[in-house]
Amino acid sequence: MDFTEAEDHRLIREAVRELCARFDDDYWAACDRDHAFPWAFYEAMAAGGWVGIAIPEQYGGGGQGIEAASIVLEEVAASGACMNGASAIHMSIFGMHPVVLHGSEAMKARYLPRIATGDLHVAFGVTEPDAGLDTSAITTRAERTPGGYRVHGRKVWTSKALESEKVLLLVRTTPTAECARRTDGLSLLLADLRDPAVTITPIAKLGRNAVASCEVAYDGLEVSADDLVGEEGQGFRQILGGLNAERVLIAAEALGTGRAALRRAVAYAKQRRVFGRSIGANQAVSHPLAEAHARLHAAALVVREAAWKVDRGEPAGEAANTAKFVAAEAGFFAADAAVQTHGGFGYAEEYHVERYFREARLQRLAPLPQAMALNYLAQTVLGLERSY
Repeated sequence: MDFTEAEDHRLIREAVRELCARFDDDYWAACDRDHAFPWAFYEAMAAGGWVGIAIPEQYGGGGQGIEAASIVLEEVAASGACMNGASAIHMSIFGMHPVVLHGSEAMKARYLPRIATGDLHVAFGVTEPDAGLDTSAITTRAERTPGGYRVHGRKVWTSKALESEKVLLLVRTTPTAECARRTDGLSLLLADLRDPAVTITPIAKLGRNAVASCEVAYDGLEVSADDLVGEEGQGFRQILGGLNAERVLIAAEALGTGRAALRRAVAYAKQRRVFGRSIGANQAVSHPLAEAHARLHAAALVVREAAWKVDRGEPAGEAANTAKFVAAEAGFFAADAAVQTHGGFGYAEEYHVERYFREARLQRLAPLPQAMALNYLAQTVLGLERSY
């Protein structure tokens, strides 16, 4: 075994870390407080080529895999940007994976170069109010028209809808009753968001407020047949192809958030003095921080393994779901320990750990809750009976 980080990955890590140092905690606190998209950060990442790192080279991207992309997102989160920073670029880095794999050459040529430069923002519209994790139960429908499709329906938790020009939209093109399986008859469209038929409403939420999550209503949106991704009726399978990679990237973001929290907590534990000594001398303070370090270290190893498997086309379901579960738990543990270490000041915005805490909590929910990762491991790895 060789645990030495590859030279190109080390260089990526150092370059992203150097860029992110230009955007300190006060920058991110202001973006979160003001509900302001971090345009300066996004534009700097795009100019550096990091937004297009996973886009194929023939379309102007970096042609890198999930290992490299996970390092970028981990370092962004670890800088103190946490989920606000990662979510600003996450969809651009990997969200167009279905188009890369299944889109026509004309579609790829039309959109991917703009993604690679950072010019085109795309959101992802799958979740619905009454379907939740049961994706096959979505009711947003697309009716055939002479030129393509007409879409009616409603999605929730569509991140970056306010900033995006397009949305990868999962719709039902064939009624469930006419399908052999519930997952049949779903299609993926690359639809316009800046259209009078689209209404976007931000959802007030606990954290990660620099990047809005929105309810989006589609009332007769016209979509060209040229913007159908791949084959009609294959949308569910198209998004399944990216689930393992998605979980690895979220795990990397959780790992970075935990690193940011632990760094601040250790620094505070060293300088804060009570009863004539630093509070870090007290085991009630030092042991949770040491445990956070151990958990994050373990999470880092499984994240690297999962990314390695995805990039090599090996079966990665077990590793990806384990990485998502372990890293989300480790990141939240570290963020909680950071708040506790700061005592009352942990609740104060001035020290930033309350923001880390709010964003680390999200990683246990998205893009799927921890229970669903455990369901996968229980049923697929351990062979236990399915409960749903």
